[in-house]
Amino acid sequence: MAPMNITGVSEFLLMGLSEEPELQPLIFGLFLSMYLITVFGNLLIILAISSDSHLHTPMYFFLSNLSFVDICFTSTTVPKMLWNIYTQRQAINYVACIIQVYFLMLFAGLDDLLLTVMAYDRFVAICHPLHYVVIMNPQLCGILVLVSWIISVLHSLLQTLMVLKLSFCRKVEIPHFYCELNYMVQLACSDTFLNDIVIYIAAVLLAGGPLTGILYSYSKIASSIHRISSAQGKYKAFSTCASHLSVVSLFYCTSIGVYLSSTATHSSHSSATGSLVYTVVTPMLNPFIYSLRNRDMKRALKAFFRTAAIKRPLVLNSRSSHD
Repeated sequence: MAPMNITGVSEFLLMGLSEEPELQPLIFGLFLSMYLITVFGNLLIILAISSDSHLHTPMYFFLSNLSFVDICFTSTTVPKMLWNIYTQRQAINYVACIIQVYFLMLFAGLDDLLLTVMAYDRFVAICHPLHYVVIMNPQLCGILVLVSWIISVLHSLLQTLMVLKLSFCRKVEIPHFYCELNYMVQLACSDTFLNDIVIYIAAVLLAGGPLTGILYSYSKIASSIHRISSAQGKYKAFSTCASHLSVVSLFYCTSIGVYLSSTATHSSHSSATGSLVYTVVTPMLNPFIYSLRNRDMKRALKAFFRTAAIKRPLVLNSRSSHD
């Protein structure tokens, strides 16, 4: 008997990275470690920036927003995967899967747009340094972040509503460790032509558009740096955007590489493994890239830890005196 189409399918099965039972404890430990590093690393970036008045600038304002989005981005997928491994269950109910798709699209889009906004910030800082304070004023910075949120919310809402219209067969298996939009559309029993069109247009506009903006910004930055006469001046100008350029390269190279390789090999396993890089590894590495390559961030982190170390004995002494 052919599988019956139903609109209200109760649950999906997330097949994960591997079905080998002996590998599950290793995968659990690895993902738990990476998740904790991601959360605490990005949280430290946010706390260091908020506690240091010298870092209350547009560049670090955008960086703190990026760190917050990275925490949310990873939290959308990894905790559910860890729970499934711990309980030895692969199921995720329909509502939870739709919610995961929504927030995954939301934070992925925000990551993309914030990286573009940060590229524009570096473009203004290097190409128009005398007008930087006037152009990148607090109002514009807030508007840029707000617009990024609005675009991402509307896009993820559109994609989610399109998925809600699809009908699925019983026992839908997703060859991934989270509810991935493309796989859900492919596994639907109903017509997905409109979904495919929306996904394609969104990819062109929300991936190609920001990438074009980033490439344009860095082409202008490279041209400005080339015109600087002294080697020290060139190094100083390049160092201000080296961390951001590293993050952009990591984000786009891994995400583009994943989809190109999965298209070429038609391997769902390679796609799931590759998606791990930009959904988990990249958010984990971002704090290290920005802290290790940035002198101001190193100073802010040292000051934050020094302040925390001073406050802790004061709190303990206060408690002991009350006792």
